[in-house]
Amino acid sequence: MDRPEIALSDVPALLELQNVTKRFPGVVALKDMNFSLLRGEVHVLFGENGAGKSTLVNVIAGTYRSDEGSMRFKGEAVRFESPADARAAGINAVFQEFSLVPTLTVAQNIFLGREVRSGRRLDNREMDRRAAAILADLGFPLDPTARVDRLPRSSQQMLEIAKALQGDPRILILDEPTASLTERESEVLFTLIRRLTSEGVGIIYITHRMQEIKVVADRITVMRDGSLVATLDDIADVDEDRLVSLMTGREATALYPQIACRPGDEVLALRGVSIARAGVSAIDINVRAGEVVGVAGLVGSGKAEIAEACFGLHALTSGHIEVCGQTVDPMSPSEMLRRGMYFLPSDRRREGLVLPRSLRENISIASLSEPELSRFGAVLRWRERSKVEELIARLQVRPAAPDRPIAFFSGGNQQKALFARGLLRAPRVLVLNEPTTGVDVGARSDVYNLIKEVCERGAGVLVVSSDLPEILHLCHRAYVVHRGKVQAELCGPELTEEAVLANFFDA
Repeated sequence: MDRPEIALSDVPALLELQNVTKRFPGVVALKDMNFSLLRGEVHVLFGENGAGKSTLVNVIAGTYRSDEGSMRFKGEAVRFESPADARAAGINAVFQEFSLVPTLTVAQNIFLGREVRSGRRLDNREMDRRAAAILADLGFPLDPTARVDRLPRSSQQMLEIAKALQGDPRILILDEPTASLTERESEVLFTLIRRLTSEGVGIIYITHRMQEIKVVADRITVMRDGSLVATLDDIADVDEDRLVSLMTGREATALYPQIACRPGDEVLALRGVSIARAGVSAIDINVRAGEVVGVAGLVGSGKAEIAEACFGLHALTSGHIEVCGQTVDPMSPSEMLRRGMYFLPSDRRREGLVLPRSLRENISIASLSEPELSRFGAVLRWRERSKVEELIARLQVRPAAPDRPIAFFSGGNQQKALFARGLLRAPRVLVLNEPTTGVDVGARSDVYNLIKEVCERGAGVLVVSSDLPEILHLCHRAYVVHRGKVQAELCGPELTEEAVLANFFDA
């Protein structure tokens, strides 16, 4: 997407924050933060998980009230008491956690709170008609009559954006908007962003994806530990090493570790596996101890369902799965755990974590019945705490607060907690479904080193990822999946970007 040149001195500030501070119990989430947004610009917020980006946009969107500092919108001092106040002023946000009503249709969600009526009844036909026009104008291929809970996550993401654009907003906040989108869907979004900025809309854009920054950004603000590190105006001179250095406070180092490959016995095998609901058919994949194997493919290719099937989350219509040379039947998550498998889901908040519970409980929950942590049906709390604290220190989970609710940790530290849960069981095979979704560059490096450690200790690792560099740099072998079938198996010098991309599409 070509970005028009913006002369910053000629564009009046749409939004200004000065010396904003926000405290939570025991934590200063923002400290003397300064930030501005211009009309018609995309201002990227960049920083590690826990840097304060989400707190900042929640202050702007009215979810939080600042403890100190001031905010001016269109030249006037403002202090929003609620998100409704911010929306009424023209500030809308699309966060990673969706705010959709799953049992309602696409059209009903778009018009939620401002429904079209015919007399005393809702006029669903008219809402469908208007929603179809809105979606067509945005370029989003969604059916207005479809129920939200039956939509893939990428369609739900587009619906959230469509909702946020109702009411002619002047500021749009987008938090990791492409995390669930295909490359083609992302291009539709970038085209929409270009149109909105040409109409004077200011966009605050949070992303961990380096390749997106030069596509969308006019300016970049880097945050660390709740404070402003730098605001960069000349995007052409910004490179990845400089951003990582500013973000982490240390020199950028190699992101991907060298992982020794010492393949041993086969620890996981899918033999002719088919999953009717996902359109996956006749899949043959195997993983040996001491190697990292990748599964690559576009969103919707079936790769996610393959990962979930490995853990017994989908019924097989044909074929079978073997763990350490033995066929698993019947299949279930508990049986897979018993046989030495650990599965890391793609959506940690919905599928992996128990958000109201503590860090300690989230790490130990899958091992409480193990002999090491229990006797005669009773949990040995002192042993549980000792083992968990050892893992917290080893994985450098921050803050090192075992009794703090997991919901209050950053995304990167939540991901480390899920890894710690698996390591507590000393697994023989790990299945990792999108292991770095929503995780910043610094935490990614930690996750990749955990994969290296587990592999070199003799476990087999299956990495299912939409991030092509992960497949290319971490994996010793990789399978490419397209339309529910394995298109290719690549290893060694065959595992190149060109070879993977060549198998993403129909010949």
